[in-house]
Amino acid sequence: MTEHSRERPLDGLRVIDLTRALAGPYATLLLAGLGAEVIKVEDPRGGDLARDNSPYVGRDGITVEKTHDDDISISHLTRARGKLGMSLNLKAPDAAAVFSDLVRTADIVVENFTAGTADRLGIGYEVAKAANPRIIYCSLSGFGATAPEGGKAMDIIIQALSGAMYASGGANEPPVRIGIPIADMLAPVFSVIGILSALEQRHRTGLGQHIDVSMLGALTSFVAIENWSAMAAAGMQARTGLTVQRLSPFGVFECADGYIALVAVHEKLARGLFRAMGQPQLGDDARFASRDTRVANAAELERQINAWSSGLTVKQAVALLEAEGVPVAPVRHPDEALQDPRVIARHEAVPVAHPAYENNDNLRTAGIPITFSDADTGFDDVLPIHVGEHNDRVLAQTLGYSEARIAELRAKGVI
Repeated sequence: MTEHSRERPLDGLRVIDLTRALAGPYATLLLAGLGAEVIKVEDPRGGDLARDNSPYVGRDGITVEKTHDDDISISHLTRARGKLGMSLNLKAPDAAAVFSDLVRTADIVVENFTAGTADRLGIGYEVAKAANPRIIYCSLSGFGATAPEGGKAMDIIIQALSGAMYASGGANEPPVRIGIPIADMLAPVFSVIGILSALEQRHRTGLGQHIDVSMLGALTSFVAIENWSAMAAAGMQARTGLTVQRLSPFGVFECADGYIALVAVHEKLARGLFRAMGQPQLGDDARFASRDTRVANAAELERQINAWSSGLTVKQAVALLEAEGVPVAPVRHPDEALQDPRVIARHEAVPVAHPAYENNDNLRTAGIPITFSDADTGFDDVLPIHVGEHNDRVLAQTLGYSEARIAELRAKGVI
């Protein structure tokens, strides 16, 4: 187990993790990083789908194809950190009893099956509640437990249905897929908020409850924060590509060797931008002399900013804008962003490596982006390299099963 100088916020809590792919495993990864013991339950006939995601890391470094039995998908390596791994064939007749025994020892269950699947398998909330009335059971699905069954919810499907794809890009451009799996990452954050809220309520009532989070609802709630219908009624173009014209000047502008992002919404900042451009007289131009007129003439203002910035390097443009107090930043590649000493120092991006092989690829992945004044975050030093890696540990130590019982379950194909 990783050493922590102080306790973690969720130390002492146990999570039964029935999730797979990304959305559910990210929720339980957050819980693990906050200190909970997470027992990841996988189907013994192949395990989590993420185990087969390219690329892989192993004795040959990073490869597109899996070439050795102990090569690990980087997706699995990052998402299964800090989790104990056990296998359980949920369709086997004896699996329900094992599941109930797990729930009796636990505080939280998280699943992200298609709505209705957990109930059909006999591992739904009612079964868990019967085993342990204090259990907090979180269901994370594409469309919510109250939606009609059916329909696979992948991140790109949710991005399409939520309207998010038409929130980016230019007016006459095709829809834009957000480059990170935003639906898969956002819904689990809401799931963890729900779980922590239910824990607080349990302190008062002594009882658990069912938490139901929809990926579509989570992302749509973010899309809804903008006033799309109001903008349409006012005749304002909502899709403006690299900039936000209703806040102009606000957005991404081209330089000779890259791009910068700048914000000069308020009068003081706009005047600073015009001075940086060497054109302070623009502040007295009737088209740009107030916030409303800058918005009304955003296209022309942005044309002039791009004409100025395109003749400079990113470094030059940033220096000029910073000197005038205008918020500005270079637009970085993700690899650069993960090397930022600020996020490294705060453990928001952390190193990750194959547990058995050193590599020089400087792999980094997501940490826990929360800092506590009197607690630590971080992951226990466990990882289910193989499906069922910690079966004996969980079944014997946590559930108190005998060697004979474990052998019987294995012989029957339950684990």
